[in-house]
Amino acid sequence: MKMSPKVVVIGSVIILFTIVLIMVVTPWFTVDRNPSEIFRSRSELEAAGRKLYIANGCVYCHSQSVRTVDWGMGAERIAQVGDYVEDLPILLGSQRTGPDLSQDGGEHPDDWHVAHFMNPRSTRTLSIMPRFNFLERENIDALTAYVQSLGLKDADRRMRRQREWKAVLIEAYEAGPEKNVEILHAHVPEGWRNVPNPYPTTPAGLARGHKIYQDFCLGCHGPVGDGMGPAQPYIYPPPLNFTILKDRGVSGGIIYYQIMNGITGSAMPYFKKDLESEKIWEVGNYVAEYFINQSDANTEPRGIDAAYEP
Repeated sequence: MKMSPKVVVIGSVIILFTIVLIMVVTPWFTVDRNPSEIFRSRSELEAAGRKLYIANGCVYCHSQSVRTVDWGMGAERIAQVGDYVEDLPILLGSQRTGPDLSQDGGEHPDDWHVAHFMNPRSTRTLSIMPRFNFLERENIDALTAYVQSLGLKDADRRMRRQREWKAVLIEAYEAGPEKNVEILHAHVPEGWRNVPNPYPTTPAGLARGHKIYQDFCLGCHGPVGDGMGPAQPYIYPPPLNFTILKDRGVSGGIIYYQIMNGITGSAMPYFKKDLESEKIWEVGNYVAEYFINQSDANTEPRGIDAAYEP
């Protein structure tokens, strides 16, 4: 058979038809359309937020599908076909320029998302996400509602927890600094409260802590640790003013636990997936030295020094 234009055209059509049959038609008739155990329909506000999410190209950077290979990223649940039964188009995405959002609902309270959409650098200093402050506030709220729905029933459980703790934290904040610090420390497990920072204060350690603070903390807590960073106008209760912690019983262990695990109900996220242990201790030591003016670094009870410590 000679390779003529007619053969090329017919062959190309056959190949295209085969691809469409395998990749589009067959899955349409064979895929399971039963809702998963976490599925629920979205509210009108969440659906409006989804349209904004599509219109603004969010799917170009954020996927919405946790795969088996993603377990190392800290995923809690592998995506199921039944999670997407009402999603047209399905926004699985393939780019991971930003984090996967399939289970993002309830990871943060609403005010964190508002601050993030207004200026992503205010909540994640190293973010390359563009600002969405050109959107009206009602559209920002709709986008927030959509993101908070990701994870569906699982997200709803996380959101209930966020709202319950936010009410507690607002009451404590409005009762004054002493009550506020008391509540924040009371919910740190007792074992952590009595642990000093195990790393000695050194110029190198403080320099590393300073860099980590700039990369992860400055947007909320501000350059001088007073809680007046660029995210502050959108967050309530506002970010903690570290300077009020002096002589209030704060230990290296308390600081470590709250950086590692976050403070649910507040805009303070957990950093256990972002920072290794030493980095948390070092940014904690930086905060204690420069903002609280009171550090328990390398004090008793202490163990054996690590091999590289001076």
